[in-house]
Amino acid sequence: MRGEALGAEGPISHPSHYTSHPSKIECITIVEHMNFCLGNAVKYIWRAGLKNPEGAFGPTEDLKKAVWYLEREIARLEGSGGRRPGEGQ
Repeated sequence: MRGEALGAEGPISHPSHYTSHPSKIECITIVEHMNFCLGNAVKYIWRAGLKNPEGAFGPTEDLKKAVWYLEREIARLEGSGGRRPGEGQ
């Protein structure tokens, strides 16, 4: 990895919102043991509203992203190859 060493403090590998959760645990500690879609859903739930709490969408945007990943995982498990209803072949 160029620029910042893995594990180094800084905006790329360790921004402040990564440890803003009340538990002080980094989400990656948990989600690296999950598949991509489930890990991303948990990530967005975990830090809902922490990355940009005053932004235009706040936690709502994070939660909608989590739902998107959950729907994609459900579609994969149900055999549609990860396509959500209404998406192309």
